[in-house]
Amino acid sequence: MCVCGGARACVCAATARGPRIALTQPLIGPAVFRYPTQCASMSSSPQEQNQELKEEAKAEEKENKNQEMNEEKRQKKKEEKKEEKKDSWKDFIYNQRTGEFMGRTASSWGLIFLFYLVFYGFLAGMFSFTMWVMLQTLDENVPRYQDRVANPGLVIRPHAAEISFNRSDSKNYNHYIQQLNDLLQQYNDSVQEGNDLCLVGEYTEQDDEPVKKVCQFKRSTLRQCSGLPDTSFGYAEGKPCIIIKMNRVIGLKPRGDPYISCTAKSDYVQPLVAVQLLLSKEDFNVEQTVECKIEGSDLRNNDDRDKFLGRVIFRVKVSE
Repeated sequence: MCVCGGARACVCAATARGPRIALTQPLIGPAVFRYPTQCASMSSSPQEQNQELKEEAKAEEKENKNQEMNEEKRQKKKEEKKEEKKDSWKDFIYNQRTGEFMGRTASSWGLIFLFYLVFYGFLAGMFSFTMWVMLQTLDENVPRYQDRVANPGLVIRPHAAEISFNRSDSKNYNHYIQQLNDLLQQYNDSVQEGNDLCLVGEYTEQDDEPVKKVCQFKRSTLRQCSGLPDTSFGYAEGKPCIIIKMNRVIGLKPRGDPYISCTAKSDYVQPLVAVQLLLSKEDFNVEQTVECKIEGSDLRNNDDRDKFLGRVIFRVKVSE
């Protein structure tokens, strides 16, 4: 109900459930307002009020139902997410719904395997073809590039920079003896009999020969270091033998008569490419430094950048 007094103010009293509204704006003439029900000079009837209450109750019920439905949907989504997390790794391996394995269908996997089969097959074929072409340019007997190996190096057997052992205990030097025996197996006299007998200082040209010949080098020429008269190669007596070998360089024709010269702190015997250190009791328990060089030719033996070019240095220590 609205009551307007004069031209200055108008106060409306709504129904029993409506708010109270005050208007201070000047008004001219009678005023009628509707908030939220019809505001007139007379109050609403009881039937209209009951109808409004019923409508409001229905609206509240609808809101409650909507809230309950939304809450149920949220719960279902949470449960679905939990189930998805549990079944995610299983579905990744094999998904029964889509038939995918590891995220791909059978046709997709087949196309991938086919692509990589063709790709790697092409790479393997290209690699095999390039290797075949390269092998056609190589010689089985002579290296294609050997300009960087103008001078030979020296190596020793036993293969050790420091040879140290106790002559009283054979276990200390058995592995040295085994290395020497393994090296000299191909130099046995029975094996070398099938090779050609070459004269010292003569070169045999075989560049045009399809089958290359080799010269004899019998094990027996090493005498006391051959392992034939003394199977311990002098290690049992404290006079060890060391085999010194010059690396092979194809086409090498040195001037003069090259030989290997070794210097040490004690006496030695130099049978061809084998050196025996004749150590005395005073030399035992003392480390002996031995240096061997190629002498008597134009082959280099003093290159500071390559300490093994034309020379070799090793140490020997014999204990009682």
